[in-house]
Amino acid sequence: MPKTAKFLLIGSSEAYSGKSAIVLGMAHQLQLQGLDIAYGKPIGTCLQSSQAELTEEDVQFMAQTLNLPNERLLPMLLPLDETTITRRIRGEDTINYQQRLQSYQQFVSGDLVLLEGAGTLDEGRLFDLCLPQIAEQLDAAVILVARFHSPLIVDSLIAAQQQLGERLLGVVINDVQPTWLEQVQSQVKPFLEQHQIEVLGILPRNDLLRSVSVRELVRQLDAEVLCRRDRLDLMVESLKIGAMNVNSALEYFRKAHNMAVVTGGDRADIQLAALETSTQCLILTGHIPPSATILSRAEDLEIPILSVDLDTLTTVEIIDRAFGQVRLHEPIKVQSVFQMMNKHVQIDRLLSKLGLTPAEVSSSLA
Repeated sequence: MPKTAKFLLIGSSEAYSGKSAIVLGMAHQLQLQGLDIAYGKPIGTCLQSSQAELTEEDVQFMAQTLNLPNERLLPMLLPLDETTITRRIRGEDTINYQQRLQSYQQFVSGDLVLLEGAGTLDEGRLFDLCLPQIAEQLDAAVILVARFHSPLIVDSLIAAQQQLGERLLGVVINDVQPTWLEQVQSQVKPFLEQHQIEVLGILPRNDLLRSVSVRELVRQLDAEVLCRRDRLDLMVESLKIGAMNVNSALEYFRKAHNMAVVTGGDRADIQLAALETSTQCLILTGHIPPSATILSRAEDLEIPILSVDLDTLTTVEIIDRAFGQVRLHEPIKVQSVFQMMNKHVQIDRLLSKLGLTPAEVSSSLA
């Protein structure tokens, strides 16, 4: 008779906390320990349509990155978008999603099923699929990922503990700025543990993980690539606006690293200053093409120039949003996640709390 897999649900109290990165890194570490892992995302939030079928981008990405066969992937139960919410509110959707969730319990083989929760603890409640409801139905343990903004995160974590009770195995505090690391270690962590909330990991801020590829900016801005289309895999870590005099611009740009510079197509002086500093792409507004000198210099320095049919404010808003909702799908980010999880998260402690023991590592994962 096959052994029954345990369920571990990874959630967060706010969206864009770095949950997918933690799930990926945790799954990889557990695989290295020889565990047979399955993955699912009951509520689909990163949807794409292919061949008249809705699929979840994160599920496809996890399957590919972790080499998970189809039998180790659980089906999405609910594509959460405006259409499904509207249908539910109107009473047109009467599906019993708790009943659908029971199908997960038939998934008995393997060691551990990692389930990625939606953006918040309450997302999905309209369909009886919020995180506490899923945990209760599947008798799942829970880990919460909390992005560190300030010590006030203890409020949301204590509130989450009151909802989840003993199901909450622990928390991972993510994206801690260097100036806060010592205080999180010496004050926040002990405080949470005094309140029976175990801190399984504290991850420092990583600019690479917060970065966006030039290719992604091209997609989101619907930009025209004027040169170096072969360099769209460059990663952008910061955004600067070139709207000052050239001397101020040079000083301003020199303080940044791996930046995208948004400036007018008529500002050749600013464009040249940007090209001579740590710029990953130039984004030109105003429908004015750059001069041949600028294009030639950008070609030599292998820096893409993009042209957008947008004003500066709209361009900046779109790029800011791209940074705020950054995805993991570049290989360089995956390797960075693996390294950070290995260094900063107590996987052995997690295994112990789950009642699992490391298996003999298979050669394919060694």
